[in-house]
Amino acid sequence: MASRKIRVLFVFGTRPEALKLAPVVLAAQKDKRFRTSVCLTAQHREMVDQVLGLFRIKPHFDLNLMEKGQTLGDLTQRLFARMEPVLHLVKPDLILVQGDTTTAFAVALKAFYHKIPVGHVEAGLRSHDKYHPFPEEINRVLISHLADFHFAPTQEAKGNLLREGVTKQKVFVTGNTVVDALRHVRPQIGKIRVPAACQYPVSQKMILVTAHRRESFGKPLQAICRALRRLAAAFPDTEIVYPVHLNPQVQGTVNRELKGRPRIHLVPPLSYEEFLVLMERCFLILTDSGGIQEEAPSFGKPVLVMRDVSERPDGIRLGVAKLVGTSESRIYGEASRLLKSPKVYSAMVKKKNPYGDGKASQRILDIISTINSDRLALAASRGLTMPVRSGGS
Repeated sequence: MASRKIRVLFVFGTRPEALKLAPVVLAAQKDKRFRTSVCLTAQHREMVDQVLGLFRIKPHFDLNLMEKGQTLGDLTQRLFARMEPVLHLVKPDLILVQGDTTTAFAVALKAFYHKIPVGHVEAGLRSHDKYHPFPEEINRVLISHLADFHFAPTQEAKGNLLREGVTKQKVFVTGNTVVDALRHVRPQIGKIRVPAACQYPVSQKMILVTAHRRESFGKPLQAICRALRRLAAAFPDTEIVYPVHLNPQVQGTVNRELKGRPRIHLVPPLSYEEFLVLMERCFLILTDSGGIQEEAPSFGKPVLVMRDVSERPDGIRLGVAKLVGTSESRIYGEASRLLKSPKVYSAMVKKKNPYGDGKASQRILDIISTINSDRLALAASRGLTMPVRSGGS
């Protein structure tokens, strides 16, 4: 008699979550071992819909939580209420969440209240600074205390979890699913047209910029903008492209500091595939994003991380990324070195991607498949560890 399929519920609400869970969802939908359900919280509405369209994923449930001016508390409260009927309908054996969002944390807590086991994709990232990034760092820590199975992208992430007391039998090094997502999308890049403001002759070096984190609001973002002005003035063969986040605090500062400046192009937020085209074409990336630190090595692009701490030290340690903070002089100085020196530039791009080989999704599913639904429920209700084999740890 065939064993019952494992009921897996994927829950996500933002573009990064959708992007990194999409390859796992697609693989699970094709795998006869699983019955797959997808719940979208829509913490970010338009941006997450773009990713779902790109991967052709249609959620079974859309909670449509996003409201103008919502606080983190408001979001958590609504999510708790609207997840209740979903859990009763699906009766999942396992819930998979990803990363460090309010959606991921609130769903993990809701699952705990229902004694439903939780698997955490991209587990173990740490900046070791409570407010940087905010609220992501604490979300990550809390999810780790709630999750039953931890799918760590790197050995560094696994080490963080073990040092915090997570039982080693619950931690599996799988690689990062963002590499799987890139492999899925990359063949389409040649067919994507980007806005005219992002198209330049090959002779021009393009600097691609993203800066939108809460801890960058105010003076740090002003310093970033001043550094961009200096770079544009000092390097006439360089074009700077900055897709500006829709947050009013970002829009106000960036437009005031940079609008109308020569060779600085402020463009609306791009679709994921459009952004990948720019990553492939650019010379250098300046960012305060976490995900871009993982994606850029696949394109062989150096990344200057405009933050004081990073929860992704693997790339920094390997040398494909470099922490530069939000000091105007430091950002300008480090970017100038890369623009001027082929030797310095080459040293950052000729490195192996530390974030995986594109097989993380299959590893995650193979690990889950070794656990039948009764044992999953037992693990949640009694806090048991189970002898699960991992292909990656």
